[in-house]
Amino acid sequence: MISPALPIRLSGVFAGYGGEPVIEDIGLDVAPGDFIGILGPNGGGKTTLLRVLLGLLPPTCGQVRLWGKPPRAGRHRVGYVPQELAFDRAFPIRVEDVVLMGRLGRRGLGRPYSRDDRIRAERALEALDARDLRRESFGALSGGQRQRVLLARALAAEPELLLLDEPTASVDPRARTTIYEHLKALCDPVAIIIMTHDVGVISAYVKTVGCLNRTLHYHGSHELTPAMVEAAYGCPVDLVAHGVPHRVLATHPTDPSGAHVHG
Repeated sequence: MISPALPIRLSGVFAGYGGEPVIEDIGLDVAPGDFIGILGPNGGGKTTLLRVLLGLLPPTCGQVRLWGKPPRAGRHRVGYVPQELAFDRAFPIRVEDVVLMGRLGRRGLGRPYSRDDRIRAERALEALDARDLRRESFGALSGGQRQRVLLARALAAEPELLLLDEPTASVDPRARTTIYEHLKALCDPVAIIIMTHDVGVISAYVKTVGCLNRTLHYHGSHELTPAMVEAAYGCPVDLVAHGVPHRVLATHPTDPSGAHVHG
C-alpha cells in the first residue's frame, strides 16, 4: 500500500475555468526525490495543473493531496517558480529582499528575519550564480535575471516539493545550465515537477517524463515515446532520443514543406 504521506497524490482530477475543463482525469503519485518533466503545448493545462497543486484552483472533480492533506494545508512546504511575474517594475525592492520572502512561510508575517534566514537567502543566490545581484533593484533586472532570483526565492524556503513553470523561458544558455545542474543535485530528497517545452532539458536532467494536453500521459519512465508526444501535440513523431538532447519530428501534416516543428 502506498503511503498517504506522498508529496503529491492526484486521483481523477478535473479542473478548468467558467465551467470549461482544461485538465481531465489526472492521476499522479509523486514521491520524495522524484524529478518529473512534463511537456505539453500552450493551453494544454500545464499551468492549470500547477494552480491545482498550489490550492489556487479547486478541482471540479477528483482528489488532490499534498502529504495526505488538502493543498492549502501543505503549501508552506512547497516552492514555486512561475513562468512570468506581473509586478510594478518601479516598486523599490532589492533582489535580496525578494529572495528573503522565501523565508516567510517558515517565520510568518511581521517577524524579523534572522541571521539564518539571511544566510540561506545568500546561499540560494550563490547557488544560481546571482550573488552579485543582491543589492540590485529587482525591477531593473533582465527577464533571465529575474527568473534566477525567483528560483533563488523558492530555494530559500528549503522546500520539500518544488514546482516550476517554464523556469528558463527567458534565461541565457549558461544560466540555464546552472539552474538545471542545481535542480538535479537538489532532487534528492526534494520532489520536483517542471513544466517545459525544452526537450533537451527533459533528456539531460529529469528522472521521468510525461506529456500533458488535457490528459496526462505518464508512466513513471524516462522514455518519451512517439505515442506520448503525438497524443500531447497531435503531431506524428519519428524519434525522441534520450541521453543526447535532440529530437527528430516527422513532417507536420499542415506544412507541405516539412519545415514546421512543434516546440
